[in-house]
Amino acid sequence: MALCVLAFAVSSCGLPRVGPNKREIFAGSVQKQGNAYIISVNDRVVQATAAAGNVGFDERFLKAGKIGADTIRPGDTLLVTVYENVEDGLFGIAGAPSTLTELQVDQTGHIFIPYVGRIRAAGNSPESLRKIVTRKLEPQTPEPQIIMQRAAGDGSTVSIVGTGGQGVFPIEASTSTLSTMIAASGGVTSQPENTRVSVIRGSHKGTVWLEDLYNDNKQDIALRPGDRILIAEDTRRFTALGATGAQSLVEFPKPTMSAIEAIAFLGGLNSSLADPTGIFIFRDETAEYANRVLGRNDFETPKRFAYVLDLTEPTGVFLGRDFQIRDGDTIYVTEAPYVQWTKTLSVLTSSVGAAGTLSSSAGG
Repeated sequence: MALCVLAFAVSSCGLPRVGPNKREIFAGSVQKQGNAYIISVNDRVVQATAAAGNVGFDERFLKAGKIGADTIRPGDTLLVTVYENVEDGLFGIAGAPSTLTELQVDQTGHIFIPYVGRIRAAGNSPESLRKIVTRKLEPQTPEPQIIMQRAAGDGSTVSIVGTGGQGVFPIEASTSTLSTMIAASGGVTSQPENTRVSVIRGSHKGTVWLEDLYNDNKQDIALRPGDRILIAEDTRRFTALGATGAQSLVEFPKPTMSAIEAIAFLGGLNSSLADPTGIFIFRDETAEYANRVLGRNDFETPKRFAYVLDLTEPTGVFLGRDFQIRDGDTIYVTEAPYVQWTKTLSVLTSSVGAAGTLSSSAGG
């Protein structure tokens, strides 16, 4: 009896441990006037949380078809060369080409050409604009031969920033989609499975994994003048604490990661310490997902959640395999209940041994 009392006294003195046990975490639940919702992971919870954090372009990007690479737009620069058949021509002598100074299409879509006047260029192809200029010049110089070329200007470029090549690049027939533009800019230096590509179009933004961009043709969207492309390595992280193989801040090694994969990536559970019934994923859920998980519709602010996995249940491993880890999550594995008793007994054994040694020394 005395040994039990002593063991209880030792255990209550605060022996070293990795953190709170399962009972202490449950004591902090909302149901017990705490501030976190403790939720056991099941199939419904997996489905309710699975849609969070999806990466891919939405319909506004996907439905934007390819634009004509030769379509003239405000900001473009045009090169106009005129050949005339008369000695004393409007622009030069007979048979000698006369190239007009580079003409930039103004913001209203117009250009000015001597003897032709101000005409609308935007919306036309170089060929159609050539015919318009030819028709307007013919009354003043017989059978003019005109070459109309479109050079890349401010109106038909995209900017790229990030790993790999960066700069301002023209949208041409060969670079009218996201993947071809990235290739033309010099590609990327980071791993495709760990690289995110974002496109900002006005106030709208979409993001896709580089690997998905090449695996799914639908995600290879058509570009628009003024698009801003940001290429960056994944910066998502989760924290691992408790009775795992490692305790650290961990970068996501791939686009998606399940709870089981995260634990395996950390080296698995510590077989001498871990409680497989008490694996917690702490997360701040948005109001949308808090309502979805709890089947409510009254939350308007983020809520704290602690999802619990029990790997000893018949479907525990399957649920752990399906439950997705998100950026900012904290994975915490509690210690098995017997661990504290083992530590207590170890302290008692050491104390008794030390006492016996001292007694022997005193008697000697």
